[in-house]
Amino acid sequence: MFPCPGDLFTGVYSRPQTIKMLFNTYIFLFAFLPITLFGYFMLTARDRTRPAAIAWLVVASLFYYSYWEPKYLALIGVSILLNYTLGLILSDEKRTRSSRKVVLIFGAAINLGLLGYFKYAGFSVSSLNGIFGLDFRVPEIVLPLAISFFTFQQIAYLVDAYQGLTREYRFIDYCLFVTFFPQLIAGPIVHHGEMLPQFENRASLRPRADNFSVGLSMLVMGLFKKVVIADTIAVFANTVFNDAAAGSGPTFAEAWIGSLAYTFQLYFDFSGYSDMAIGLGRLFGIKLPVNFDSPYKSPNITEFWRRWHMTLSRFLRDYLYIPLGGNRKGKSRRYANLLITMILGGLWHGAGWTFVVWGTLHGVYLCIHHFFQALRKSMGWDASRDGVVMHLSARSLTFLVVIVGWVFFRATSFDAAWSILRAMAGFDGLSMATSFDIKQAGMLVAGAWFVAWFMPNSQEFMGKFEPAIIPKKGPAPAPLAIPMLQNLRWTPSVLSATITAGVAVFSVLMMSRVSEFLYFQF
Repeated sequence: MFPCPGDLFTGVYSRPQTIKMLFNTYIFLFAFLPITLFGYFMLTARDRTRPAAIAWLVVASLFYYSYWEPKYLALIGVSILLNYTLGLILSDEKRTRSSRKVVLIFGAAINLGLLGYFKYAGFSVSSLNGIFGLDFRVPEIVLPLAISFFTFQQIAYLVDAYQGLTREYRFIDYCLFVTFFPQLIAGPIVHHGEMLPQFENRASLRPRADNFSVGLSMLVMGLFKKVVIADTIAVFANTVFNDAAAGSGPTFAEAWIGSLAYTFQLYFDFSGYSDMAIGLGRLFGIKLPVNFDSPYKSPNITEFWRRWHMTLSRFLRDYLYIPLGGNRKGKSRRYANLLITMILGGLWHGAGWTFVVWGTLHGVYLCIHHFFQALRKSMGWDASRDGVVMHLSARSLTFLVVIVGWVFFRATSFDAAWSILRAMAGFDGLSMATSFDIKQAGMLVAGAWFVAWFMPNSQEFMGKFEPAIIPKKGPAPAPLAIPMLQNLRWTPSVLSATITAGVAVFSVLMMSRVSEFLYFQF
């Protein structure tokens, strides 16, 4: 596909080795968070101090952002000021539609230009060098934290302002919409319509017992998923993928365990972050949208994308796929739009050809699924009548193709990805030898699979307390759940508090091996 294999097209960008104040660090949980909460509710004690309370959260969020790299405060500050000003212009109905369209194009170009420079300049230069044999110096640019998230968030705001779907929000509220620290770094990609009205709601500015109990429970569940499950199973994924990157081909057993380990590491890492973000928002009386909904229970790839990174899928659908024409211009155009959307979605995740391949794979998967669905419909095959065996087969096939995609997502080069996939297919033999304890790895992978496939997710577990904003039309509940486990529900009780406290203590003790959330890299 490309003239040169290996590491040439990985597009790895430079970034400091550590971020100092992750959600899973002592300084965040025992210093920043309690101080921010205390100051916020001190200021919300009186109605007239509401602007001060919002300002306090903005300052705290900017402090959180700048703790990693203070110089990028100017970048996010200019971005906020520019987009807020452009939003006011775009929502001014006195201006002609053509003039507002020019402003929209200008705003989108500025946002995408900044994102393109910081995230894709090095990748573009290295790709040109490789393809055409050039020798341009590859710029070493440190990717500003969260630029992928706050760029998409503000582009959506500009488009909605152009379409007359916004109104003149207070500048301080808009600042909080962009910078609110629970969702700033790695999502969810929030929509102005679901966040700004909450900032204006005085009822959300009062400390409430249900917000604290639900928020802390979600925070603890997310912390457990990250530090106990994801970070533990990551050891096996890192071993296999690092060896493959170094040119050491894995055995059949190593390839499968490494790929499955990464599949579940990413699952529980992202699920854990999403839970923690929702819990943190709820502590402040703010509901964030659900961003993760048991994607490995999906019987097809379309439903997978309704459950995985749901707010990114929403953005790509509403602001890319539908404007491209969606499914309104014939089947061929629909398939082309799906491919374009997923390829760009792959590039959003990372500046590298392996991410392009990952996005292309999912675009092809979606096209195949839509073609198959149309074929079933033309044959009068009612999918609602599929039994357990059919659903299990569909879920297993979906899970398998997702794993194949994750290999490209994780691998640092095509050579590494091919060596793992080749070993998984048995082309290098069926050796069960491993450089690690295969029993321990197998038990951890099996346990993670059981939880992901059969246990209730966080939203289901919290039940009627609805910790987050639930989509009005979301994916249907996945079957094949074990009733005894699926009916587990959280209740505000002494027992729940005791269990939550125990899990919290255990998780905190495991935080000595702090690692980044995987989506912090995007």
